[in-house]
Amino acid sequence: MGVAPAYPLLLLFLTGISIWVVEAEVHYYDFVLAEKNFTRLCKTKSMLVVNGQFPGPTIYVHKGDTVFVNVHNHGDYGLTIHWHGVKQPRNPWSDGSAYITQCPIEPGHNFTYEVVFSEEEGTLWWHANSDWTRNTVHGAIVIYPPHGFSYPFPTPAGEQILILGTWFTYDVNKVIKEILRTGKDVPISDAYIINGQPGDFCACSKEMAYRWQVDYGKTYLIRLVNALMNEEFFFAIAGHDLIVVGIDGSYLKPFTTSYVMLSNGQTMDVLVKTNQSPGRYYMAGRQYYTDNLFFTGYDKTNASAILEYRGKYDRLSSPFFPKTLPSYTDYDSATRFRKRLKSLASKEHPIDVPRNVTTQMYITASMDKIVHNFSAYMDYTLLSSLNNISWVNPSTDLLQAYYRNLSGFYTSDFPDEPPYYFDFVADLTDDSTHPLKGTKVKVLEYGEEVEIVFQSTNLLNASNEHSMYIHGHKFYALGEGYGNFNSTRDPETYNLVDPPYLGTASLPVKGWLTIRFKANNPGVWAMHCQEGRHLIWGMNTVLIVKNGSNPETSIRTPPPNMPSCANYPSIHRALEVSAE
Repeated sequence: MGVAPAYPLLLLFLTGISIWVVEAEVHYYDFVLAEKNFTRLCKTKSMLVVNGQFPGPTIYVHKGDTVFVNVHNHGDYGLTIHWHGVKQPRNPWSDGSAYITQCPIEPGHNFTYEVVFSEEEGTLWWHANSDWTRNTVHGAIVIYPPHGFSYPFPTPAGEQILILGTWFTYDVNKVIKEILRTGKDVPISDAYIINGQPGDFCACSKEMAYRWQVDYGKTYLIRLVNALMNEEFFFAIAGHDLIVVGIDGSYLKPFTTSYVMLSNGQTMDVLVKTNQSPGRYYMAGRQYYTDNLFFTGYDKTNASAILEYRGKYDRLSSPFFPKTLPSYTDYDSATRFRKRLKSLASKEHPIDVPRNVTTQMYITASMDKIVHNFSAYMDYTLLSSLNNISWVNPSTDLLQAYYRNLSGFYTSDFPDEPPYYFDFVADLTDDSTHPLKGTKVKVLEYGEEVEIVFQSTNLLNASNEHSMYIHGHKFYALGEGYGNFNSTRDPETYNLVDPPYLGTASLPVKGWLTIRFKANNPGVWAMHCQEGRHLIWGMNTVLIVKNGSNPETSIRTPPPNMPSCANYPSIHRALEVSAE
């Protein structure tokens, strides 16, 4: 099982007046999902993983390549696999978004994804996309420059993948299943991990930290993946500066920093120079906590791995810990770091910020609840929402319904603005907005230039940072700020010259975020908060991008082996009728 390049293809890439020919390749992987026992924090549990590995296998490609991944589900429940940050031009059928672009791959079945790498270059990741299954089913994607081309920085002496994850000592999917039934809060993680290990600061984990050996006087590339379930994360290496060069599969203007902060679901490429005294140094991370500060029971694990120099030195002393790692609630450090992200904007890697906006949306992101009056007592269900709409999964995938023009599965009336305007960031202990549950989508014409202002609200005094993610498209993050968005003052602060080109961006706590993108990828694409707790509660909607004027700007025909919605026979009858 692994990569097997074959069938070279010739692709033309155009940048300005430059033309070059690139040989692309096709690769094949098999992903076998099955239960396996793992022991961490003094406890053993069985969990679903890919090919017996945790984290799962890394996919290696060059820009322009295509990968076929045959997923065999030997687990106990249905799931999908999503290729996070991959545009998948005209190919929503392999996006892997459960009940949006496909039905789950049921136990005992398989499905082959066709993953097309078009504009991406750097580090991305793949993960399960069904409830919280991605907690154990995930891995990295490494996308090298096209054959014959190099990085826009000196070629590193080596590279290292570091996947930041969340650990529960029990089967968290069973707990989430109950939470989805009751609508109560999600559990707190037992630890954070780096490449599957909590590190030296956790019970039964001493000396089990992941180790990376390096040579003195070299420059290495670290590929960071934030695969945590809910959290943004600070990361630093003791005694070593980090040079940030890429994010979400795009290059940045390099800058030097003593720490980085990754939004939930984000990936980052950083260089490190091994110029310190030979020894051992902790690579450590901790949660960036932005939720209710009166609650102090959040996971305070300092996940750690060890960078160790080759050579002779005292190996009995403890590794150095990074003094520059920000504290859990350091809002200023997180904000300062994000504001340093700027696109490389070179001839080989141009930027194209939309300037002729045709669709403007103002979307509030809120925590909500619905109160239930029973005969003997009152209870409530937690929800989250976008523009006061809490997403409900349909009984089949929306892509099939849209492609075959089937009615009754969704409505095309997701609003461009919230139904109520008030001081969104004030301390609001009650929720008087009465969120609606529904399957509402936004329909866009092909080629529209879209601007979205996301506004965080403090309903229930529960404002926190949200990691906003759009499937099928990347976007330019033009600006962010604290407080209510001011449509007169705040646009003057936008960066229209070299904003970062992202797949995932942080919506600040009690603040706003503005993004722009061109709707040039026809299909059905989810837009949601990446954090698991908010996603399962409904902080999600769907963008439908209509076909363009020719076959090259239209959705590809579906593959013949799409997973079926086994529990919903009515949709099969409808599909059969529409196909006749």
